[in-house]
Amino acid sequence: MKNYFKILPILFLSLFIISCDDDNDDDGVCCAGSSIVDLASQTESLSTLVSALQVTGLDATLSSPGAFTVLAPSNDAFDAFLTSINATSLEDIPVDVLTNVLLNHVIIGEVQSNSLTNGYASTQAISGASGTNMSIYINTDNGVTFNGVSSVTSADVVASNGIVHIVDAVIGLPSVVTFALADPNFSSLVQALTAYDYPQSFVGLLSIPAGSAPSPFTVFAPVNSAFESLLEELGVNSLYDIDEQTLGAVLSYHVVVSVNQMSNTLSDGMVITTSLAQANPSIADLTFNVGDNGEGILTDNNGRTSNIIAVDVQADNGIIHAIDTVVLP
Repeated sequence: MKNYFKILPILFLSLFIISCDDDNDDDGVCCAGSSIVDLASQTESLSTLVSALQVTGLDATLSSPGAFTVLAPSNDAFDAFLTSINATSLEDIPVDVLTNVLLNHVIIGEVQSNSLTNGYASTQAISGASGTNMSIYINTDNGVTFNGVSSVTSADVVASNGIVHIVDAVIGLPSVVTFALADPNFSSLVQALTAYDYPQSFVGLLSIPAGSAPSPFTVFAPVNSAFESLLEELGVNSLYDIDEQTLGAVLSYHVVVSVNQMSNTLSDGMVITTSLAQANPSIADLTFNVGDNGEGILTDNNGRTSNIIAVDVQADNGIIHAIDTVVLP
C-alpha cells in the first residue's frame, strides 16, 4: 500500500538530521574529536557499555563515520538490566540477543535533544515479527524518556561521528504492550485492557514474545478520543459501565493474531480476520478500504467506520496502527 495514510502529527517524531559534510567540517563540533566509542571508553560510567560493544562487535560499527545517535546506558543501568533478566554478567546473554538490545539504542543520524518531540523514531534493532527496524517512543513531557522506561541523564555529548545521550536504564526489546504503556495517546486503551480480570489477560497475551504462538500480533489501537466518543455513543460514563464480556469482545475485535500486518501489505477491499472473528465465525471480519483522499478506513460488523491515523509502530512481537474510532463487533 503506497502512502495511503495521513500521519497523526503528535504520534510521530520529526528528526533534524545533521550530517558531516563540507559545509560543517571546520565548525569544531561535528567532525572533529573522538568517536562515539572513544568517548564511551573515556567515560568511567559507560565501561559496561564499552564491554558490550566489544563483545558484539558493534564497537567497530560505532567507530565508523556514521552519523549515529546513541542512547548510552550507564553502568548502573546495565546492572539493573542484568538483575531483571536473572543474569550475572553480559556473558549470560546470547550475543545475537545482546546485539539487538544494543541496536535498540542506536538511531541513524544525529538527533540533538532540542529537536526531540513526543513521537516515534526507528532504531537499528530488528523486529522478530517483521525483520524490519523497530520503533522507539520518545516522550518529552518531563525531560526525555524512551519507551517509558529510560530517561536521559546527560544530553548532547558530541562525538566525531554522532551524538550520545546517556540514559538511566537499558531499553529492552519492546512488545506492543510496551508502546501502549509508554504512549499517553493510548492511556484509555490500557485502561480498557486492564479493566477486568479477563479469562485471557490481554496484557499477558500481547506480551508473548516473537517466535511463540500466537504472536505476532497486529493491533488496531484506538486513541483516547476514540474511547471518549464510544462512551458518548453508548451513553455511559466510563469503561467500567461496560460489562466484562462486552468490553473483552470489543478489545478482541481490534487484535489480529499470528500476523504482523504492515501498512504496505494492506490493500483496498482487504478482509481482516480479527481474534474475535476467528473464535466466533458468526462475527463479521473487518474490511479495509482506501478513502477518496487516500486515507485507510476500517469498516466494522455494524457498518461503522474508523480512520487509520498512524501506522507501523513496530514492536518485537507485532505492530500497532492507531485508529480514531473504536470498532464494534
